[in-house]
Amino acid sequence: MNGRVQSLKNKMPNYSKTFEWIKLITITSSAQIIVQLVGLVGGIIIIHLLPTKEYALYTLANTMLGTMTVLADSGISAGVMAQGAKVWQDREKLGSVIVTGLELRRKFAIYSLAISLPILFYFLRSHGAGIVFTILIVLSVIPSFYAALSDNILEIASKLRQDIPRLQKNQIAAGVGRFLLITASLFVFPWTFIAILGNGIPRIWANMRLKKISAEYADPEQKADPAVRKEILSVVKRIIPGSIYYCLSGQITIWIISIFGSTDNIAQAGALSRLSMMLTVFTVLNSTLILPRFARIPNNRKLIFTRYVQIQLILILFSLFIIGIVWLFPAQTLWVLGKHYSNLKTEVVLNIAVSCINLIAGICFGLCTARGWTVNPILSISLNILSIIVGVIFINISTLKGVLILNIFIGSVDVLMYFIYTLLKIRAVKPAYT
Repeated sequence: MNGRVQSLKNKMPNYSKTFEWIKLITITSSAQIIVQLVGLVGGIIIIHLLPTKEYALYTLANTMLGTMTVLADSGISAGVMAQGAKVWQDREKLGSVIVTGLELRRKFAIYSLAISLPILFYFLRSHGAGIVFTILIVLSVIPSFYAALSDNILEIASKLRQDIPRLQKNQIAAGVGRFLLITASLFVFPWTFIAILGNGIPRIWANMRLKKISAEYADPEQKADPAVRKEILSVVKRIIPGSIYYCLSGQITIWIISIFGSTDNIAQAGALSRLSMMLTVFTVLNSTLILPRFARIPNNRKLIFTRYVQIQLILILFSLFIIGIVWLFPAQTLWVLGKHYSNLKTEVVLNIAVSCINLIAGICFGLCTARGWTVNPILSISLNILSIIVGVIFINISTLKGVLILNIFIGSVDVLMYFIYTLLKIRAVKPAYT
C-alpha cells in the first residue's frame, strides 16, 4: 500500500506539469482563436468593402509596415528576450533590460522611417494612387508603426513570468476595437488610409494597458544599462544584416508582383494572405509559451534537444493538417474572399503551404535567437540568394502560382538551414557548473 502511495506521489509532478501545460495552451489558444477570428472577419470585411485597386494599395502599405517593423527591431527583441531570461525574477534588473531595449528601438525607428516611407510612396504612386491619397496612406501607417515599436518588447516581461491571461485579454480588447473601428468607418469611407488607421489606433490604446501590466514585473523607472545595451547590440550586429535582407526576401511575393505583375495580382496575393491569419494562433502560442520556456532551459544538452525535436514534430503535424484541409476544400476556403477570388483554387493551397513553411522557419529562427544563437548572416543570406537564383532559373515567376512555388522552395531551404544549425548549437552546449 505504501509503495502505491509513493508511486502516485512520484507521478504527481508529471500530472501537475501536464495539467499546467493543458491549462496554459487552452487559455492562450482560445484567446488567440478569438483574436484571430475577429481579425479574420475584419480582414474579410476589408476585402469586400475596398475596391480591388484600393485593396492592392492596402496590401502594399501593410507589406511596407511589416518591413518597417523588422528594420526597427533588427534583433533588439531577441536580445531583450535573451538578456531578460537571465534576470526574469528580478524586477529591477528586468526593468533595466526592457528600458534599454525600448531606447534602442526608438533610435532604430528613425532610420527605418527614413528608408521605408519614400519606397512606399513610390510603389503607391506607381500603382495608380493619387498624390493626396498617397500622402494620406503614408501618414496613416505611422500610428501602427509607433505601436509596433514597443508592444512585443513590453510583452517580454509578462511572457517570461508566464502571466498569460492578462496578455490575452489585452489582445482581445485590441482586436475587438480594431474590428469595430474598421467596420464602422469603411462602410462610410471605403479608402485604404481609413482601414490602416483602424488597425493602428486600437493598438496604441492596447499598448497603454500593456505598459501597466509590464510594470508589475519590470520596473519602468530603471535607467538603460550600458552593459545590457552592449549585449543586445552584439545580438543586433549578428542579426541586422539578415533582417535587412529578409525585409526584401520575406515579402518576395508582393515585391515581385509589384514590379512585374498587375495591381489585380497584388490584390489577389493580399487576399490569399488573409486566409493564413489563423496560423498566427500557433505563432503566438510559440512566442507566448514555448519560446520563453525554451530560453529558460538550463544548459542541459539532452533536455534542449528533446524539447526542440518535440516542437518540430508538432509544427510538421500541424502544417500537414492545415494544408490537407485546404487541399480538400479549396472552393469552400475561397468562398469567404468573395467572387473576385473564387478562381484561385490551386493558388490558395500553394499559399497555405508557403505560410506553413514560413511559420516553421520563423519559429526555428525564434528558438535560435531566444538562446542567443544566430546564424552567420553571410551564410544565411548567401544560401537564400542561391535558392532564389536557382528557383528563378527553373520556375516561371510571371504568374502568382509561379511566385508561390518559388516561395515554397526558398522557405524549405531556410527551414533546413535553421534546423541543421540549431542541432549543431545544441550539440555544442556545455553544462553550466555552479
